[in-house]
Amino acid sequence: MWSSRRIRELVSAAAAALAVSVAGCGFEPLYGRGSAGDVEAQLSSVKIETISGRVGQQVHNYLLDRINRKGRPEEPLYLLSVVLEVSTVRLGIEQDERATRAKLVLVADVRLRDIVTEEVLLERSARSTNSYNIVPSAVATRSAELDAIDRAAREVSEDIRVMLSLYFRRHNPQSASR
Repeated sequence: MWSSRRIRELVSAAAAALAVSVAGCGFEPLYGRGSAGDVEAQLSSVKIETISGRVGQQVHNYLLDRINRKGRPEEPLYLLSVVLEVSTVRLGIEQDERATRAKLVLVADVRLRDIVTEEVLLERSARSTNSYNIVPSAVATRSAELDAIDRAAREVSEDIRVMLSLYFRRHNPQSASR
């Protein structure tokens, strides 16, 4: 029979072994401050260009929240431009040719440039696919469509933040000296 003291000793030993193995594996958090640099500081030095259209305004605002948490940079080092394309495909066609479902696709073409040299540092695309129901009520359908657009804008902006974070993590001048 195991005593509570013996169980505590085993749990403590297991926790110590786990701590040692995690510490030795080279794991470093993406947004942590360390020898690989400060990703948050680099993100905060990105100026986000205006993105056209209503969906562009939504993506722009989400990017400001995710990238420039302390406000727009006073002396930006990088310029982020985003071009959006929104498409909708009607699905679930009934016998009377009415659609009952729609798929909304938002594609963002992203370009990060150095402000001083105007060199393109990163060119990628982010994509989000959402769907919504088409119901007899036009108001309800429009509400569902707007919700799908908002979800897509949030997802794309989060993908862009991760994309930039990984770029800054990999291309940090301090990490080259390792």
